[in-house]
Amino acid sequence: MATMIHDSDVDLSPILGRRVAVMGYGSQGHAHALNLKDSGADVRVGVRPGSRGWQAAEAAGFTPLDPAAAAAWADVIMLLVPDLVQPGLFKDAIEPHLTPGKMLMFAHGFAIRFGWITPPDGVDVSMVAPKAPGHRVREVFKEGAGVPGLVAIHKDATGTARAATLAYAKAIGCTRAGVIETTFSEETETDLFGEQAVLCGGVSALVTAGFETLVEAGYQPEIAYFECLHELKLIVDLMYRGGLNFMRYSVSDTAEHGDYTGGPRLVTDETRQMMRQMLAEIRSGAYADKLARETKNGWFAGERERLRDHQIEQVGARLRARMPFLEPAAKPESEPALRS
Repeated sequence: MATMIHDSDVDLSPILGRRVAVMGYGSQGHAHALNLKDSGADVRVGVRPGSRGWQAAEAAGFTPLDPAAAAAWADVIMLLVPDLVQPGLFKDAIEPHLTPGKMLMFAHGFAIRFGWITPPDGVDVSMVAPKAPGHRVREVFKEGAGVPGLVAIHKDATGTARAATLAYAKAIGCTRAGVIETTFSEETETDLFGEQAVLCGGVSALVTAGFETLVEAGYQPEIAYFECLHELKLIVDLMYRGGLNFMRYSVSDTAEHGDYTGGPRLVTDETRQMMRQMLAEIRSGAYADKLARETKNGWFAGERERLRDHQIEQVGARLRARMPFLEPAAKPESEPALRS
């Protein structure tokens, strides 16, 4: 069983004695920078001048630097821009200033795992990957708690990489909940698989297909929305608190029976074989190549646009507007082509 490392196991001083540059001020970037600052770290934000991230960092009390200046100033550089942006930013702004003894950090192992970035000799390379979106990393930290995380050491050139990496994890709150040591490969491959097969691809497709099946059969779209999307949070919350068994204990006998009988009819041997194929594509690098290709040729952006006006989105927006207790949210009308 994996060993969980907690606050009491970690000395914070190895990160407090260093200058930390957080590259990017998006979802993860803002959380890391603010949590580090609150923990007493000497932190600067590296971001493109005049960008939305630059303005947000200034509004939060930082004096942002352009990425090259931030990299030159820092001892520790945490790269929190989108995977596809990282190689160019690394080559242009970071690598020229990545002198021996510095530490290059990631919150996702993608660029290292697939060889998109090759750090120079003499540099520590590590990862702290919070297992939550950035806004939750920040919210939970402010509440005095933390989200769990993964840590990995890809290269320990100085002999101090592990201590500094764990200290970084403590400074952003992850060791409050506990961190597990892993490798760049394991984190990257399991993360991509989880996103595609379950958390995003699997769930989104299942919710949409269920909604469409009910609507096509003549049921009201609003009822289909409640049944296939709205109530999903209630079930996931039960799983989150107590696992699958607690969820099954908490729902009705009819719902529990439906779990045992319906699930195997949907997740068949064919589904499992497709999951294995998806995992094989991730591990071979074929998915990384596909991501780069379909971002460059516009397919990725086109799918984003195509799906934003699906009936389930229109119905959901109307219903959520009548439920202010949900604190309804909506994606911006305009957004960057790539997000971290």
